[in-house]
Order: sequence, then structure tokens, then C-alpha cells
Amino acid sequence: MRGYALGLLALNLLTLLWGSTFVVVKGAVEGMDPSLLIFLRFLVATLFFLPWLSRLPRGALGPGMELAFWLFLGYASQTLGLAHTSASRSAFITALSVILVPLLLRLAGRKVGPAFLAAFLALAGVGLLSYDPYQPPFNVGDLWTFLTALAYALYIVRLEVHAKAFPSLPLTAVQVLGTALLALPWAWAEGMDLGRVDWGAVLYLGVVTTALTTWLQTWGQRYVPAPQAAILYTLEPVWATFFAYLVLGERLSPSGLLGAFLVVFSTLLAIRRSPA
Repeated sequence: MRGYALGLLALNLLTLLWGSTFVVVKGAVEGMDPSLLIFLRFLVATLFFLPWLSRLPRGALGPGMELAFWLFLGYASQTLGLAHTSASRSAFITALSVILVPLLLRLAGRKVGPAFLAAFLALAGVGLLSYDPYQPPFNVGDLWTFLTALAYALYIVRLEVHAKAFPSLPLTAVQVLGTALLALPWAWAEGMDLGRVDWGAVLYLGVVTTALTTWLQTWGQRYVPAPQAAILYTLEPVWATFFAYLVLGERLSPSGLLGAFLVVFSTLLAIRRSPA
């Protein structure tokens, strides 16, 4: 029970840290290129995983790089989206990944239960958020962020396959390094202007919300079953909205709050009806 309680504590801390990233990234991309932020963030995180990179299991490189591609696509689209949309709306749209997972599995022929009701409620919730009068109007940033949700959903589906075949820390090490390498050509093409780098944001994102959160997730899920962990992860957009209000002054109107509630509710519904 002690391990279970500590695992719950670790995963709750994880969602709080994840929620803070939206505010930090939105602030950072106002002064530096998104590509450089992603590259430096994952380069810093890679330093913490160097011991596992030197002891890779045979065959782990290919799967790790595939997962890195989906991670890169998710982080890149989210960072681009935050240059146009609000931090709170970005968080709730990103949360749609939990609903897209059972839909993708259903398309692949797996029985996942009636996830379509959850998807409909989530779509209604995002619609209310998109037309919240207290938020920016629907824009290209929302479309980028929906791509984020799709990329994260594909990442979760593929991670389920590869995580059963390889130890978690070496596989994570390849993903972190691979994401940095994938971001490098993009950052190079945009000029690699290090004079505009927000080093505080880079260090926080690299050390705290990439390296530390990866370890917290790996350690916490040793004790907390996956279905319960997934429910805890739905706290991420709630924390993101709190930080957006506290730091950026973002607010949700009554219709926006209803939309946020529908997204969280549909996410919980999708988890409850999905296989454990």
C-alpha cells in the first residue's frame, strides 16, 4: 500500500508538471523559434539518459526512432499551435488523444467498447472551447493542436507494442535522443539563433518536464495500474488551465467551462469503457 500511495503521489505530481508546460512553452515561443526550443529541450533531456544509450538492447534502435517520430510530430505541432491559440485551449484539445486511442484501435480491428459517444462529447466540448468569447477565435493554432492529439494517440498505440519488447529506460533514451535529432534540421533551417533562447524555459522543460516526468511516469506506473494512471492523466488540462489563469490571466467563459467539462468527462468515459 505504501508503494501504491507513493505511486499515486508521483503521478499526481507528474500531471501538475505536465500542466505547467503549456504556459512555459507559450511564453518561450514568443521570443524564440519553436524548432530551436524543441531541439534544445530534448538535447538537455538526453544528457540524463546517456547511461542507457550506451547499453541499448539489440533491436531497440528502430522502434525507439519510430516512437521519436511520433513524439517529435506531437511536440512540434503543439509548440506551433501555442504560438496562435491559448494555453488552456491547447491543453484540452491535446487531451483528445485519450479518446483517439480507442478509435484508432477500433479501426485496427480491436474491440474497445462504445468509444464513439465519448468522441462526440469531446468534439462538442472542443467546439464550445473554440468559440469561447474569453479565448482567441478559432485559428490555425487549434488545427495544429488537433494534430498534436492525433500524434500522441498514435504514439500511445505504438508504445503499447514496443514497450512489451524492450526495457523502458533504454527505449525512452532512444526516443529522447531521436526527438532532438529530428528537430535539429528544422532548427538549423530556421537559423539556430541562440541569442534569442530563453534558457530558463529550456532548462525547465528539459530537466523538469521531460527528464524528470519521464522518470516519474516510469516509476509511478510500477505501482499504479494503467487504467487508474490514465484517469490521473486527465488532470493535466485542469492544471494547465489553472496555470494559464495564474500566470497569463487566461479565463474561460461559462460556455468554455462547459466545453472543458465535456472534454474531461468524455476522456474519463473513454477510459472507463476501454480495456484495462
